[in-house]
Formats: sequence, C-alpha cells, structure tokens
Amino acid sequence: MTIHNQAASTSTETAQSSKPLTFERSAEEIRRNAQWIAGGVNSNFRLNISPTPLVFEKAEGPYLFDVDGNKLIDYYLGMGPMILGHNPKALTDAVTEQMQHGILFGGQSKVEVEAARLVCEMVPSAERMRFASSGSEADQAALRLARAATGRQVIIKFEGHYHGWFDNVLWSTAPPLDAAGPADKPVPFAGSKGQLPQSVEGLEVLPWNDLALLQQRLAKGDVAGVIMEATMCNAGAIHPAPGYLEGVREACTKAGTILIFDEVITGFRLGAGGAQAHFGVKPDLSTFGKAIANGFPVAAIAGRADLLDMFVSGGVVHGGTYNSQPLSMAATVATLKSLTPELYATIGRNGTRLMEGMRAVFDKAGVKAVVTGYPQIFHVAFGLDAPARDYRDLARSDKKAYVAFTTALLQRGVRALERGAWFLSVTHDEAVIDATLAAVDGAVGELKGRGIL
Repeated sequence: MTIHNQAASTSTETAQSSKPLTFERSAEEIRRNAQWIAGGVNSNFRLNISPTPLVFEKAEGPYLFDVDGNKLIDYYLGMGPMILGHNPKALTDAVTEQMQHGILFGGQSKVEVEAARLVCEMVPSAERMRFASSGSEADQAALRLARAATGRQVIIKFEGHYHGWFDNVLWSTAPPLDAAGPADKPVPFAGSKGQLPQSVEGLEVLPWNDLALLQQRLAKGDVAGVIMEATMCNAGAIHPAPGYLEGVREACTKAGTILIFDEVITGFRLGAGGAQAHFGVKPDLSTFGKAIANGFPVAAIAGRADLLDMFVSGGVVHGGTYNSQPLSMAATVATLKSLTPELYATIGRNGTRLMEGMRAVFDKAGVKAVVTGYPQIFHVAFGLDAPARDYRDLARSDKKAYVAFTTALLQRGVRALERGAWFLSVTHDEAVIDATLAAVDGAVGELKGRGIL
C-alpha cells in the first residue's frame, strides 16, 4: 500500500517569510469557545501554548492550516500519531470504504481480526492482544493483568515516565525537584489536584536507568509489575543505559515480576516492531497507541498469551464500547500495511538530517543545547552539557528559553512542541527539512539578539 502525499513540497516560503506570522484569530476563537469548552480546549495538554492555543481548518501531508490563514510545518503530528502525515490517501480510502458497511456493531468484524493479526506479526512479544481506545486505558489493563497474574499488589514506575492521566499512575510524571525527594528514593508527587491520596497505594516510584536500585527492590519478591517507557520519549528522548533493559528483563524474570513496556509513543514509530524490536528486549506485556492508526483513537495491549487469556478465563475484566470500532480498525490496517522498510528509511534519513542540522545551527551560534533521540522522535533541550540520563537531568534544562524558541519558530511557520519533542512523518521531505532549518537559524538569531539564548 503506497502513501499519497497530498501536500507535495513546493518552496520554503512559509518558514522563511520575513514577516512574523500572527495568530489573533486563533486567540479570539479560543476566548469565544471558552464559554462552552473549559479553557477553549478539550485536553489540559493543549492549554497555555505560546502565544495561544491554535485553531485549525485543515491538514495535509506535513502541513497544518490555521484559522489565521497560516501554513505551518507540523512537528506536533497530533502529539505523535501521524507517522504517515496528515490525510494519507491509503488511510482515508480505507475508512471511507468501511463507512459504507457500518460504524459500530457491538460485535466483531473481519477488519479487527486483520488488524490484530498485523499487530501480532509485527510486535516481537505479541502472542495475543486486545484493542482499546486510548493509551491510558491500555496501561490500566496491563496493570490489572500484572496484579492478577502474580497475586501481588506493588507496581513500580519511574520518575518522568507517563502512563496515562488516571489517579493510580499520574504520579511523579513531572515533579518539581524541590518536592521530589532524594534521587535514590523519590517521593511520589501527584500530577493533579483532586487525585485520591490513597491512589498511590501499591505504587512505588524509582529513578530510571539505575539497574542496581531496581534489582535491589525486586529482590524483595512482592512486586507485581514494572512499567516503563523502554526509551524515555514523553518527557525527553532519553536512551536506556547500555545493558539496562537487558538487566531489567533478567531481574523481572528472576523475581516473577511482569515487565510492561509502555510503547504508546514508540510503538510503530521507532520501527515496525517498536522499541522492543529496536533494542532486542521482549517484555511480558506492551501497550500501544498513537502511530498504530495515524490519528484514529486506537490503542492496544499485547503480550504473552497466558496473560492476555486471563481476560477470557482468569476473571480479569477488560471492556470498552468503542474497542475495535470498525472505522478505527480500517485505519489501523491501512496504517500498519503502510509501515514499510522504505518508509522508515525515509524518515530515518530526513530525521537524521534535521537533527544534525539543528546541532550545527546551535554550535555555530554558541548555544548550549542537546539534540538527542531518534530520527522518528527526538528531543531538544537548552542549557544541558550532555544528553540527560534521567528525569532529574532533563528537569535542569532551560524550559523558559525553549518556549521562547518554539514561539519564534511558530512565527516563522514551524510548529514544535513546547516540551521539546519533535515527531517526524514520511511526508517531511528534504524541502520541508530545508525550510525548518532556515526557521531554526532565524529563531536562534533572533533569540541571541534578544539575550534569551
């Protein structure tokens, strides 16, 4: 199945425009919409964007078109899902065809079986799987299975790792360092007001990339599951230390603990087999979302057959009205069939060029910055001398300067996440990379002149 880029690259005029783009109409619509929608947005992760949350009219290939008439090169990519770019023909055709046959059955469909087969063929650890509607839901199912399978209660998560917004896991995702406790024994920090204090019971937080500390904790024999991003991509694209994942796998096996990889970001993005294929380490359970269906609300839990079959005969409940909804399954099949070696080679080539080009701009300007990660998903941080090893390293970066940087980029026609992540699609071609690097150069020059960098 081929990918049709409806927004073939033209010139670099958008990102190189000498006149800064403005976003007054977006700001006005957000203010107006706030009388019906809290804050004018439907996710807290879209609030407080500088200079304003944006309102869009359409999207094609690597571009977004907002209500102010701006054409923006998009590195949000819907917060990660759009690995094929916006509106790929293979996907829209598949969904349109499925719509003629039905939207929701309250039963099974052939297309969901095809989607499940593809997941199990592509993911190394996937002997069996179930679909869900969001990564948060899939993570909850994984935690439930781990506790049911082991008869234990304790779950270990890691500082800076995000596993959904539910009370029992929204702890220490971005804790202020002055409230996070000792580095070797973090104090769980609630991510939201209104969380039940007792929801942290059964959850312990450890620093990531410290194998000895995890081995010591697992040796007590009471841990049901360890959940982690196999490479830390939500807060920053932090690589696992050499031997870390292999050591975690061995320690979990020895302790009888279920190892869970949260691949909601990395799954089908780092490669067809996700982070586990990239690093050659197989977890017991994995969760997926985002790139699995290129923008449709699809998530999945996959792993050992004996664990997934507990949903059938082990008394473990998993449900969801919209799980395996046929339109979303058609999008899943179209997406997974499009994830060819050629696609990853293209993203790898262009993503590497963008990362190297950004490093060159920063070096030339004398800006202290770290560009790290992978061509498909990388991270930029100001003020660091070396790539972060864990959340606390990353938390010392200059976030205020980075927000000024993304604002200056936006005014030049490039939209990048304020948290530092850059997502690429197969439609980000050489001309798009050229335009982006021109915008980066201009933004860095402006901020240097203003004394911000």
